[in-house]
Amino acid sequence: MIVGRTVTVDSLLDEEGYSAVFIGSGAGLPRFMGIPGENLNGVVSANEFLTRANLMKAYDDRYDTPIYVGQRVVVVGGGNVAMDAVRTAARLGADAHIVYRRSETELPARVEEVHHAKQEGIAFQMLTNPVEVLGDDKGWVRGIRCVRMELGEPDQSGRRSPIEIEGSEFDIECDVVIMALGTSPNPLIASTTHGLETNRRGCIVADDERGQTSREGIFAGGDTVTGAATVILAMGAGRRAAKAIDRYLQGKV
Repeated sequence: MIVGRTVTVDSLLDEEGYSAVFIGSGAGLPRFMGIPGENLNGVVSANEFLTRANLMKAYDDRYDTPIYVGQRVVVVGGGNVAMDAVRTAARLGADAHIVYRRSETELPARVEEVHHAKQEGIAFQMLTNPVEVLGDDKGWVRGIRCVRMELGEPDQSGRRSPIEIEGSEFDIECDVVIMALGTSPNPLIASTTHGLETNRRGCIVADDERGQTSREGIFAGGDTVTGAATVILAMGAGRRAAKAIDRYLQGKV
């Protein structure tokens, strides 16, 4: 069932008779740039593309998984998922490119991922930022408009902030754009749970050691708290929260 629609966390506690709830709903909501043209056919998230290609076996001709790779693919992003997406697109027969708004030094992907992508012939367009996805008269992607960037002063995280170079617009021809910009928690649970505190990224605020949220009896852990991270961190959060919930229930008995 869909928590937040079919039932709510509050109804589980107040009406269904549960004494505690653990929220481990992950961070599966893909991020997009919010630029013109993102609704065109041929624009997909890396999550969807990789799910179709790998989990649903679109790479295997024996499966009828719908997937459109096109002839020229631009992947927007510089993380490990971006490298997975661009290398998958290349293996499915596309001329695949990475577009990233910072320099190669600032790429968040692991060094070996970048190295392997280059070995497979992936083209990297660094210090480049998309500003519009271009479409044809049938509503399909025909290209992506970008601007050149330069690095300015470091931001709060210590990374140098990219600054647009005025008058540097140029177009890249492509028929598929894959957005690999990370994911965030689906806001449904937080928005339908009274008094549940979230941070500016939409993640649920919870204590690191216990998973206790701003609401008594409600615990949370994993990507819905940290944002997209690793399985092992989520497993650790679940184990710590389980102990905390047991202590909480013992105290209520």
